[in-house]
Amino acid sequence: MRTSSDATSTAVSGGTDLAPHVIVLFGATGDLAARKLFPGLYRLAAAERLPGEWRIIGSGRHSPGTDAEFRERIGTGMRESLGDDVDQAVLDDVLARTTFQTSSADDGAELAAAVAKAEQEIAADADVAVDDVRRLLFCSIPPGAVEKLVAMLGREGLDDRARLVVEKPFGTDLASSRALDAAIKEVFDEDAVFRIDHFLGKEAVQNILALRFANGLFEPSWNRRHIRSVQIDVPEKLTVTGRGSFYDATGCLRDMVSTHLAQLLAFVALDDPGSFDATAMRDAKAEVLRALCPIDPTRVVYGQYEGYRDEDDVADDSTVETFVALELFVDDERWRGVPFYLRTGKALAEGRRTITLRLHTPSTALLEDGATSCNEIVFELSDEPRITIDVRTKLPGPDMVLTPAKFHLDLGDDAPDADPLEAYERLMLEVMEGDQTFFTRVDEVDALWQLVQPLLDDPPPVQSYAPGSWGPQAALDLPDGGWRLSR
Repeated sequence: MRTSSDATSTAVSGGTDLAPHVIVLFGATGDLAARKLFPGLYRLAAAERLPGEWRIIGSGRHSPGTDAEFRERIGTGMRESLGDDVDQAVLDDVLARTTFQTSSADDGAELAAAVAKAEQEIAADADVAVDDVRRLLFCSIPPGAVEKLVAMLGREGLDDRARLVVEKPFGTDLASSRALDAAIKEVFDEDAVFRIDHFLGKEAVQNILALRFANGLFEPSWNRRHIRSVQIDVPEKLTVTGRGSFYDATGCLRDMVSTHLAQLLAFVALDDPGSFDATAMRDAKAEVLRALCPIDPTRVVYGQYEGYRDEDDVADDSTVETFVALELFVDDERWRGVPFYLRTGKALAEGRRTITLRLHTPSTALLEDGATSCNEIVFELSDEPRITIDVRTKLPGPDMVLTPAKFHLDLGDDAPDADPLEAYERLMLEVMEGDQTFFTRVDEVDALWQLVQPLLDDPPPVQSYAPGSWGPQAALDLPDGGWRLSR
């Protein structure tokens, strides 16, 4: 666990300091495993951040063929994903440690045997007891399948020495979320459950905490007396092509708003946790989420892009939302009266991840020139994070004329020797370390389902919007002063 005394360290733990691990990936032939999990494990191996001894066992209901065929499939995908950066020796080592074993919620006996065999090999190679080998169980499967899978893990004894990683969404509504939590608690203690939201593993998201709490320039003004509004804006250019079945059953609210965007809100709005450890950080986030006011349905806009119903595996009469914009308020002393605007959707004009803090305009006539622009602090949550501060300054010349200007903090340029981790790399490493700081706790999940359940019960009408636009006009009109990304 990290503590406040570790907060200024630039070292990344890992390597032989970690216990030996068997990593079981449920859904190992799926999209997430191909795009994120296997490339992430490769990069951790290349950086020597994995344990001294480890194995990967992919699992699922259907076999991809022999182990050799599975390795070839994974290797091809990683070469396509990583391009010229592949170190063939590292890739060969990762693949040599990777096997596949079929399993189902009804029958996990052969998987349990495969895990036991891998643990015995690791114990012999590392000269440790089998009981010293830990298990990382990563569930990259639909939320409806998790309960039965967890029950199987308990029956087969695979919960012993294990940490369970569960992908969002955590359930599909308040009732199913609580049922899922109860099923998990039948088998795993809460300190062994890691509800993963990969947005929380992003360098840029975590840098919000550093910028705010480590700088006297920002922390004193991080409140309603100085901040007029907050925008959390995650538009996507991609459509749902290839994911129609998942999306038509899930929708944008469940997929993005009640998970990623709400967690970003908690990061922006939390009070000083007092300590950089899992308990303090998650207590501070949970306090924010409990303080969220009920959503005003008149301040919610649902959209569906034109052509969505023509996508494969989408119902011809689907009313599922592919776009959501809404207004939220945090009812506490720091933020009371400050609107938080959340927006996300598919087939929009740009693909961005942007948080904008819009500041109040100073109430002075000293430099009054009729300008309407305001100061903004902007976080770009990309793989190359950037922070921009919009200000007004004097235009060079004989008269006092104001002009917009920007401060830029480019973390890649300012820290050229840094060694950042992609979100899934960081979070998988932290599971192995047992560090839950940037994972979602069950009370956070419950607070968010309570918040959005009225929208699930009585959704607003879905408005059509053109692909490549910024969504319905009603959403563009939602924030006072408009969206930064739509201006």
